[in-house]
Amino acid sequence: MIETAGLALATFFATIGPFDVAAMFAALTASQTAQQRRSIAIRGTLISTAILLAFALIGELLLASLGISLAALRTAGGILLLLIGIDMVFARSSGGISTTDEEETEAISKSDISVFPLATPLIAGPGAIGAAILLMADQQGNFAGQVIVIASIILILILTLVSMLLAGKIQYWLGVTGMHVITRIMGVLLSALAVQFIFDGIRQSGLFGA
Repeated sequence: MIETAGLALATFFATIGPFDVAAMFAALTASQTAQQRRSIAIRGTLISTAILLAFALIGELLLASLGISLAALRTAGGILLLLIGIDMVFARSSGGISTTDEEETEAISKSDISVFPLATPLIAGPGAIGAAILLMADQQGNFAGQVIVIASIILILILTLVSMLLAGKIQYWLGVTGMHVITRIMGVLLSALAVQFIFDGIRQSGLFGA
């Protein structure tokens, strides 16, 4: 159970990126009052929580209805997470865990960014959604393991909310270099996890025999 919790926490920390979200949040709400920023942060976190929990609970069923096997999910999810991990290692902006330039330009003109781009794709982006489905599928038939995955989502989202509320202080404490160091370390771990998912998916598919 400790291994499951550590794996889930590390994966969601890497794919959601609380500190990266906080930095983007601070930039997008620079003209807002403290009360408005607090309100936007809370709404965005609640909406992203609903999105991630929905995919965690029914994502596998949805994929099954489309005829997508667990082996295919593991392989595709592993590839997606690997691409995100590589971008994190090189400290590059990735559409899987951040906004694109076009999305950021559109967000600047919006007074309320709680739904877009905060809730999605900044917090509940493709990487986090894919990780939620994948980790829940990995704990199929293990109720305790699935509870741990859901609890990990909630814990990282709480950390994300706190990071947004303290965005200015976190940026001051860590600086650009400190945030990049954390991002690169999590990127290495996420890349290793992603490769393991790919190996498991290929092995489970039976493409190369038993």
